[in-house]
Amino acid sequence: MTSPRTTPPVLLEAIKRVLASPKFAASMTLVILGVAFSTHLLRSMMGWAGLDGIIVGLVLLATLSLLARRPIVEWHGLLPISIIVFVAWCAISLVWSGYPLHTLAGVGYQIAFGFLAIYVALVRDTFQVVRASGDVLRVLLGLSIGLEVLSGLLLDLPITFLGIQGDIAELGPMQGVFGSRNVLGLMALIALITFAVELRARSIPRGKGIASLWLAAVCLLFTRSPVIVVVGVVVVLAALALMWLRRTSVAARWRLQLGLLAAMLFALLAVWFGRSVLITQLNAGSEFEVRYGLWTEMWRLVKLHPLEGWGWAGIWPSNVSPYGWLDFTTGVAHTSGLNAYVDVYFQVGVIGFLAFLVLVTLALVRSWLLASNKRSLVYVWPALILVALLVNGTAESTLLVESGWLLLCISSVKAAQGLSWRSALPFKSDAS
Repeated sequence: MTSPRTTPPVLLEAIKRVLASPKFAASMTLVILGVAFSTHLLRSMMGWAGLDGIIVGLVLLATLSLLARRPIVEWHGLLPISIIVFVAWCAISLVWSGYPLHTLAGVGYQIAFGFLAIYVALVRDTFQVVRASGDVLRVLLGLSIGLEVLSGLLLDLPITFLGIQGDIAELGPMQGVFGSRNVLGLMALIALITFAVELRARSIPRGKGIASLWLAAVCLLFTRSPVIVVVGVVVVLAALALMWLRRTSVAARWRLQLGLLAAMLFALLAVWFGRSVLITQLNAGSEFEVRYGLWTEMWRLVKLHPLEGWGWAGIWPSNVSPYGWLDFTTGVAHTSGLNAYVDVYFQVGVIGFLAFLVLVTLALVRSWLLASNKRSLVYVWPALILVALLVNGTAESTLLVESGWLLLCISSVKAAQGLSWRSALPFKSDAS
């Protein structure tokens, strides 16, 4: 007969086995990605308290899971220092922030999603992350189409609390469960990349893969977003460049890399000097005018704190200065700077901007080199995801919070796993 005193150790051991199991890691990955991609939906239905409660619960479970998996998780050289430096500077901005409670909340929110991203990157390989992302995005894009049809065709009424206008009968613009057409467009573009990699890798049935591509393409087209048109063109060009590189011999590859770099710099200069024509052709005048007005005011205010910025907030709090002032002067309520790079500079100054620039540059360069040189097609996914996020960052701040920040951190950690200078350093494990 088993003694009652032996029950707690047996129960604890069983819980530990569950937390360390691959099935638990797979389930956690699905839930983490699902929450990150549907924050607008959850916040609209449950409020900030409900969303924060879910995130705290996920962080707790991820922590317990990592502790249970500690003997089989290799940390050496895997956590990019660039992430730590940028987040640390955002946290330090609490010292001079004029809204310390909002800064504390913003940094905590940022760290929570960053930690969840690191958990996903450590317990799942890249191919498993791609599959989980594909499953989550299929559900959310399908739900978006369903709600748009319900709103625009069946009820002919907007679903106000979700921000759905119900314009599908006029072929858009469509917002889905993501709150805005630009965010829906970005998620649809990420889905297209994900579904294409799944289909080429034959990880899903061909019929399911083609149907998924059509679903993402319809969502993308119905957003009618000029911002996503530009991002999509750049992603297509990046994908073609990677295909070219992967088919080029190793000896000639570095010359092609230099040629592509020169072509990219030339294209950036051409876009800069021809930006007015490009904006007119894309019919993005009204959107650009809103952004330009906001950026002008931000640039004027940031000159008061150029080195350190105003203090990190992440998602803008409209009830404190200077964010309330920006809403007043532009006549539009904003939750971000509508440009990740300007937003970072405004919130954490030149030092924070440079730290962020190092973070995204290292992540992109490492991911690009891995995608160019590794045989497996799955390495293309982080590189193209980063291209989409970084280009979209010139017109949206999605890159800094929630799903954008989560994907940036996952891609950065995965790139460091495959290409980190610290991997070459001597390391003595606990077991040795």
